[in-house]
Formats: sequence, structure tokens, C-alpha cells
Amino acid sequence: MKRIGAIVVFFIFLFIFAKWGPAINFSSTTQTKGEPFVVQGTGKSIVSPDIAKIDLGIEDSGTNLKTVQDSVDKKSQDLTNQLKKLGIDSQDIKTISYSVYPQYDYTNPNQKITGYQVSTSYEVTIRDFTKINDILGSATSFGANTVGGVNFDLSDDLKNQKMEEARVQAVTDAKTKAEGLAKAAGISLGKIINVSESTPSNIQPLMLPVTAGGGTSDKTVTPPSVQPGTTELDVTISLSYEVR
Repeated sequence: MKRIGAIVVFFIFLFIFAKWGPAINFSSTTQTKGEPFVVQGTGKSIVSPDIAKIDLGIEDSGTNLKTVQDSVDKKSQDLTNQLKKLGIDSQDIKTISYSVYPQYDYTNPNQKITGYQVSTSYEVTIRDFTKINDILGSATSFGANTVGGVNFDLSDDLKNQKMEEARVQAVTDAKTKAEGLAKAAGISLGKIINVSESTPSNIQPLMLPVTAGGGTSDKTVTPPSVQPGTTELDVTISLSYEVR
């Protein structure tokens, strides 16, 4: 009877402890996931530039500031009118600078102003490459006395389109590598948990140098034969998989 009473008392205390006492974790199982399985894929897209950009500038100098400014303004108007006649949209003719520089007589202790130099420059975007030679050949005849290089580049629409093509290739390449590596290693891949992309910091456009009269008596430019060539867009995609 004493033994039975002791057993009953034990279970009573056990019930009270289990109901109101602190919880005790008698058994626990933990699962730590390993590092994700990361693979990289690359994609490339070869594309021909669809726009060309050139810098055209006008400089003039004289003793009277207003006279010089009027001269530059007149040449600028003639130049932009000619560009429009050649099929360049007004939105593709962008003024990038307008400067006025006093000219000093440094032999005079007071550095007296002897005249002024006024300059303005435009960035012209050419979408029809058949117009390039005409523009280069006639630019100085219509006021420009500085002509920059021909800079071939991609429009935003074309660049986005070709980048998307390269991106699809890179993802496909990464998935193919992941499946092959997982099979060879005898592991089972879960879902993709992270995607990252890297591209070159900048795409170097093709620059074709062009020289102009630069204020000399030669007012014509022999236009070169311009070829835009091709450029390559590269994309690297990293895929991170869960490992089952």
C-alpha cells in the first residue's frame, strides 16, 4: 500500500509539474541548410549600331562682343537649317555648350580686354547613315569650323532589345550548367532562390576621328568612308539553387 501511495503521489506531482512547471524539451531535431548551389551563365548579342553622333562647333572672335555673338548666331542658324534640310530632326540637334571668352592684352599691366571669342557646339544624332558623308562634307560650308569624330552607338530601344536577348541566353546557359553539374555530383536541386546579373560597366562606342578646317582657309572636309561595324553586348547571370 505504501508503494502504491508513493506511485500515486509521484504521478500527482508529475501532473502538476507538467501542467504548471517550466517546459522541458526532451527531444529536438534541427536541420541546417547548406550553402546554395550557384552557377553562372553568359549570353552575348552581336549588334550593329543604329545611331551616329558627331560634334559640330562654331567659333568666332572680334573686338565687339555683340557683333561676334550675332555672327555666331547667324552661322548657327545656317548650320541647323542645313542639317534639317539633310533630314536631321530638330530633336536630334542638341546644343551642348555656349561660351564667351574675353581676350586680354597681357602685355598691358592692367590686362586690358582687346576682344571676345564666342563659341557654341552641337551634338548631332544621325539615324540614317547615308546622311553621314553629306553632313561631314558640307558642315564647314554652313558655319562649322570644328568637327568632332563620328561616334557610333546604340539607341536605347535597340540596346534594351539586344540586352534582353543576351539575358535569355545567359539564363539558359546557367540552367544547363546547373543540371549537368548536379547530375554529375549526384545532388538534387530545389527552386531558384536568387538571381543576379552583371554587365560591363560601359559599352565603348566606335569612334571615327574626323578633322576639319579648324578656322583655316580650307572650308571643305573630304568625308571618309564610314562603316559602323558591330558591337558585342555581354551579360553574365548567376543563379542560386536550393539543394534538397
